[in-house]
Amino acid sequence: MTSAEVALWRALRRKGAGGFKFRRQQGIGSYVLDFYCPELRLCVELDGSSHDKKYEYDVQRTAFLKQQGIKVIRYRNEQVWTNMEGIVTEIVRIGKELQAELQSMGKKTPPPPPPL
Repeated sequence: MTSAEVALWRALRRKGAGGFKFRRQQGIGSYVLDFYCPELRLCVELDGSSHDKKYEYDVQRTAFLKQQGIKVIRYRNEQVWTNMEGIVTEIVRIGKELQAELQSMGKKTPPPPPPL
């Protein structure tokens, strides 16, 4: 994990983001997600300079995850250092929106991704 990932993990672990449980380094298909909340099917990705040259890869990866019913939100590593509180606030807001969508559909949690 990068230092930015470690810092964000400290904020997300132990249900630190609105009570939602996140896992770190979660494998889905052939991809490893930085942070994943299975209850919401929400992926949080941190992108550093190594992602600058991987745009097409990230687009394909995000498309695959979307096909699996997983919402992906991305932040730059630099944002962790300049706006950690804003990132966590946005993750909680998005989590609550996803939770409300599930409840309106009469579901507590979404179905798991199909086996690959």
